[in-house]
Amino acid sequence: MIADERFPDRARHALIGALMLSLACGNPARAATSTIGRTWSIAEPDAMTEIEDRAARAPSFASRLGPRSSWSAMHAAQLGVAKVDRVRSLVPFYTVEQDIRLPDGRLLYPKGFTFNPLDYVSLPQRLVIIHPRDLGWALKQARFTDFILLTAGDALDLSERTGRPLFILEERIKERLGLTVAPVIVAQQGKKLMLTEYAPLRAASGSARP
Repeated sequence: MIADERFPDRARHALIGALMLSLACGNPARAATSTIGRTWSIAEPDAMTEIEDRAARAPSFASRLGPRSSWSAMHAAQLGVAKVDRVRSLVPFYTVEQDIRLPDGRLLYPKGFTFNPLDYVSLPQRLVIIHPRDLGWALKQARFTDFILLTAGDALDLSERTGRPLFILEERIKERLGLTVAPVIVAQQGKKLMLTEYAPLRAASGSARP
C-alpha cells in the first residue's frame, strides 16, 4: 500500500486498522468471545436450574391420593358379556335441557329442542369397547385413530404396558349409547351409529377369534 505523502498519519491509521481487521477475521472464534469494557457476574440463578430445584422440593401429591384403584375417576362403567354376534343402529338424538340464547337475548334453541348431532359433525374414529381380557383382540382390531375403552382394570397401567393410549368407559357414554354388553365397536354410518357386538372372543382352547 502506498501512502499519500500529504496524509502520512491518516495512511498509517488506515494500515493499522486493516491489520487489526485481518487478525480478527483470521480467528473468528476468538473475535466472537472478545470482551470489551467492564463485566459483572450474573447474580440471578439459571432459570432452568431454579425450576428443577423447586420441582424437586415440591410435595408429592400422589402419596395423598392413595392407590389408583381407589380413585373414583378410574372406576369404569360395567357391561355384560355379549352372548351372540349382533349389529344394531342408533340415532344419538340430543334434547336441549334449557333455553339457549344469543348474547343479545334472542332465543336460539328452546328447551326441549331435539336434534341429531351427526347432522352437523362426524365421528372419524371408532370406539372399541372391551373387557380387559379381550385387550389383545382389540389391539389387532383397532385402527390407529380408534379409541379403546375398558370396562374395568387400570387403564394407565395397561397403556404403559401396551404402548397404546387406553381409556375407561364412562357411565355417561354407556348411557348415551345404550350399551349393555362388550366387546362392541361403535362406528358412524351416515347419520347414525352402528354398534357391532361380538360373542365371546375366546373358544374353549383359549385362542382369540379373528
